[in-house]
Amino acid sequence: MKQTRNDVRNVAIIAHVDHGKTTLVDGLLRQSGVFREGQDVVERVMDSGDIERERGITIMSKNTAISYKDIKINIIDTPGHADFGGEVERVLKMVNGVILVVDAFEGAMPQTKFVLGKAMELKLPVIVCINKIDRPEARPEEVIDEVLELLLDLGADDKQLDCPFVFASAKAGTSSLSLDEAGSDLKPLLDTIINYIPAPVGDPDAGTQMLISTIDYNEYVGRIGVGKIDNGSLKVNQEVLVVNHHDPSRSFKTKVSKLYEFQGLGKVEVAEAGIGSIVAISGIEDLKIGDTLCAVDAPNAIPFQKISEPTISMNFMVNDSPLAGQEGKFVTSRHLRDRLYKELNTDVSLRVEDTDTTETFKVSGRGELHLSVLIETMRREGYEFAVSKAEVIYKEDENGKKLEPMEKCYIDVPEEFSGSVIQKLGERKGEMINMGLANGGYTRLEFLIPSRGLIGYRGEFMTDTKGNGIMNTIFDGYAPYKGDISYRKQGSLIAFETGEAVTYGLFNAQERGQLFISAGDKVYSGMVIGSSGKSEDIEVNVCKTKHLTNTRTSSSDEALRLVPPRIMSLEQSIDFIDTDELLEVTPTTLRIRKKILDPTLRKRASFAAKQKAGK
Repeated sequence: MKQTRNDVRNVAIIAHVDHGKTTLVDGLLRQSGVFREGQDVVERVMDSGDIERERGITIMSKNTAISYKDIKINIIDTPGHADFGGEVERVLKMVNGVILVVDAFEGAMPQTKFVLGKAMELKLPVIVCINKIDRPEARPEEVIDEVLELLLDLGADDKQLDCPFVFASAKAGTSSLSLDEAGSDLKPLLDTIINYIPAPVGDPDAGTQMLISTIDYNEYVGRIGVGKIDNGSLKVNQEVLVVNHHDPSRSFKTKVSKLYEFQGLGKVEVAEAGIGSIVAISGIEDLKIGDTLCAVDAPNAIPFQKISEPTISMNFMVNDSPLAGQEGKFVTSRHLRDRLYKELNTDVSLRVEDTDTTETFKVSGRGELHLSVLIETMRREGYEFAVSKAEVIYKEDENGKKLEPMEKCYIDVPEEFSGSVIQKLGERKGEMINMGLANGGYTRLEFLIPSRGLIGYRGEFMTDTKGNGIMNTIFDGYAPYKGDISYRKQGSLIAFETGEAVTYGLFNAQERGQLFISAGDKVYSGMVIGSSGKSEDIEVNVCKTKHLTNTRTSSSDEALRLVPPRIMSLEQSIDFIDTDELLEVTPTTLRIRKKILDPTLRKRASFAAKQKAGK
C-alpha cells in the first residue's frame, strides 16, 4: 500500500547560466549548520571541479542534503549551460519538485525555458525564486510577469500557475515571501520547500525499485550509482536484479556491497534506506544510467526519458607531430582510448566510437563547450593528443534528404553592434526571426541558425561587440541542409622548416599576418604559426637567420621590433582551426598544424579536393 514519507523532501535547483543556483545552495548549506563555526569555506562550494571554479559554471550535477525542522531536504544543484542539458534531464527523475531560480534583472532567458520545460514535462511542482533582488537595476515585478508568461507558453496547469514566488539574495543569504519585506535569512525559502514540494510516496512493502539517474566514479570503489528509491527498501548485501526499460535484453543479478545517503557535502554509510531516499550504491561494476534495481522476484523496470542525442563530433587522435611525446605523460592510443571510454562512466551525453584506424576515435557531444571541457580536463591529467575541427552530426529523413541540427540563438547587444552581428550570422546561414528591445537598453536579436554556423563564431562575436554582447543558444531540432558555409576568411601562416623561431624570421613573417608564436618557440614544417592577411595559406620561414658579414652583425637583430603574438585559449584555438587542420594538445602547449605536414602532399590533396568539389 502506498505511503507518504513526510520526513523527506527531494528538490532540484534549475536555472539559466549565472542566475545564482550554486550560490543559493551555498547559502542553504551555511544556514543549516553544515559547516563548523569558523570553518574556512570557499565560495560556490558545490562547484568542486577546477574547471567549474575557474569558469564559474556548473558542469556536473551535485547532490547534497540538509536538515530543517527534522525534515531531510535532498537538494540537487544542476548545470545551466545547454551543452550540459543531459545532466538536467536525468536528475529531474529523482525529485518531487524544482526551485526555478531567475535573475531579478535578466529575467527569463533561453535556458530558463529549456530547464522549466523539462520540469513541466514531468509535471513537477515549481517554486520560483527571484534571485539577486538587491541588484540596483532589479525589476522583480516585470520578471514575475515574464515567468508567468513562460509557464503559460509551456502549457502549465492551474496548480503550476499558482506557484509560490520567493524573493532572495543568494549572496547575502536572505529570502522573503513579499517584495515589500526585506528578509533576514533563507528560512522563508526552506519553509516554502517543506510546505509546497510534495513528500515522496511509495509502497514500503513492495519489491525494491530504484532508478539509477546519475553515475559517479571513484578510483577506489569504481562506479557509484545514484538514484531515488521508489518502492520497497534497499539493504547492504541485498541481492537485486538490474533491468533497463529501453533495453529489455539487459538483466543480471548482483549484490549491493555499500549503501550511502547524502548529508551536507559528504556521503554517510547506511545499512538500509527506504522509499523517497536518494542514495548512492557501490559495488556493481556494469551499472548504467537508466538501469532499475529491483527485487529478484519482481523485475519491473522504471521508464526513463532518453537522453538527447549529441549534435557535434570531433576526432581525437594520437599526436604524430615532430614534437610528439615531449610534454605529455599519456601519449599512446591505448592511453587515449582507455581515458575516453572511462569518461562514458559519468557523462551520459557523450559518445565515443572507434574508427577504421586504431589511432583515431570519434567523440560526439552536445556542443563545443561540452567537448572543450573534456579536452581541458584531459590535458590537465597529463594527456597529449590531437583533435580535428568540430563537425555537426547530420541525419537523413525518410526521403534520403540531408538534415542538420539547428539552434535558436538569442543575442543581446548594444544597438551600434547589431548590424555587424546580423551580417555575420546571415553569412553563416542564420535567419533572423525576431528583433526587439532587451533589458538595459540592449537590442535583442533572435536567430534560427545551423549548429555548424555557430562553430568558431563565439570569439568573433566577442571581438565584434567589444565584449559587450551576450549570446545564448539552445538546440531546436533537425531541419533540411541549408547549404555550404565558408568558416574562415583568412588563410594560415605555415612554418616552412623545423627548428626554433628567431626574431629576424618572425620580423619578416609579421608583415604577412598575425603571429601566434614568439622568438625561441619550437616549430616544425606544416605547423600553423599565425593567421594570414589573405584568404590563402602562406608558407614562411621563421627560423631564417641573417647572413653575417664583416659589416652586418647579429646584434642589430635586437633593434627589430616584434608585434606581441596572439595567444589563443583552448576554445579560441578550437574555433580557429579549419577542416584541413588539427589542434595539437599537450599539458603545456596548444599548437595548430596542418593535417598533412609535407607541403607537396598538401598541395596535391588541396588540388584533388577542389577538383572533387567541381571548382
